[in-house]
Amino acid sequence: MDDDDFGVLARVIEARREEHGFLLTAWVFLPDHWHAILGARYPKTISLVMEAVKVSSTRQMNTRRKERDRLWQGRFFDRALRTVKEYHETVEYIHWNPVRRGLVKSRSERPWSSYANYAGPEGESLRRQQILRTDRVGLPADEKARI
Repeated sequence: MDDDDFGVLARVIEARREEHGFLLTAWVFLPDHWHAILGARYPKTISLVMEAVKVSSTRQMNTRRKERDRLWQGRFFDRALRTVKEYHETVEYIHWNPVRRGLVKSRSERPWSSYANYAGPEGESLRRQQILRTDRVGLPADEKARI
């Protein structure tokens, strides 16, 4: 995937979010996969949301590329975040992923990420450039609290 594909994916996620009303609190796009923290609102499910994103993004990317390839795996891997600590660890994992993969030297260098939304005042200029908005959620201060 390239920057044009990432733009398609971001627009699709935003359109499906409008349609299905799910939360997106952290995300990163990488050349061969992406990570996100999504919260589906009842009666919607994560499976429904992921299918909608995958089908729509595949159609749009294949149209742009003039191809007919299958872009995504048939299934996806989900994991329930049960505590505030797990949530914060997962956000960190998502934002460090491009650095660990050698795509950038610093998390702030990856434009296809929600890192700017977690970077405090130094992320202000990056936030203005974001193509995909991130939902903010209030979490308890206690890291052991269940969510």
